[in-house]
Amino acid sequence: MALRKILTQENEILHKVAKPVKVFDEDLWELLDDMKETLLKSTGVGLACPQVGVLKRAFVINLNGAYFEVINPKIVKTEGRQKGQEGCLSVPNRYEDVVRPKKVTIEFVDRYNNPMSITATDFMARAFCHENDHLNGVLFIDLLDKKKN
Repeated sequence: MALRKILTQENEILHKVAKPVKVFDEDLWELLDDMKETLLKSTGVGLACPQVGVLKRAFVINLNGAYFEVINPKIVKTEGRQKGQEGCLSVPNRYEDVVRPKKVTIEFVDRYNNPMSITATDFMARAFCHENDHLNGVLFIDLLDKKKN
């Protein structure tokens, strides 16, 4: 495993739509392992492939030591609304309130291409939505009310 460089908001890769993962092999597993190690050494909760310069639809999340590897995600259901503070490893030292769904159901595959589904609420829902946005070229600061800035 190796640490990966985390790109910051100025990098154009962060503003592009990532491509679906089609090959599930040792290269993908190494990427996911590197992302987990990079995330562990950072102050973040999640890390998406575009943040390390790879335009693939995958991200990792660490919630209190529980790791989630999410590949080719689709948010299939959202409920409610919550507003809370977010930060991002690609937007250092900036924290803003962002509105997100209170509950999300997300379908994805794991590193072996096995179908998975999870329903998340509150902070976990926020984290899944935040990382999923990265796969669509969206940073949390893109969601802020432009009238406030």
